[in-house]
Amino acid sequence: MATRNTIQRQVVLSAVKDLRNHPTSEEVYSYIKPKFPSISLGTVYRNLNMLSETNEIRKISANDNAVRFDIVLEDHHHFQCKECGSLLDVFMDYDYNINDGLEKKHHFKIDSCDVLLSGICEDCLLKEVSC
Repeated sequence: MATRNTIQRQVVLSAVKDLRNHPTSEEVYSYIKPKFPSISLGTVYRNLNMLSETNEIRKISANDNAVRFDIVLEDHHHFQCKECGSLLDVFMDYDYNINDGLEKKHHFKIDSCDVLLSGICEDCLLKEVSC
């Protein structure tokens, strides 16, 4: 069944593109609400999930237990800072496909692979040095 491309869906997708910070549904809602006061958090939540299901955005589960959304669809991983909570894209060159190796070793089929690295980001490290 095809999904309709509604104004709300376009506005939600545009907000994720504009924010580019792996926003939560609440952050997308806060960004949209001043321009579209009649939109509800439920509408934002439903549209984010629909956009994720149609592979127009990626859904990410981060260390802060928040579901976040990413506009970058190409293969990449994420790094989350333990100090400030920021979630950053990590692009790596692959010498070998981790999925292929795991599938052969464990005899299963992997549909997706999300790696979440954790540590302290450059900005927070610089703050520590300057203190």
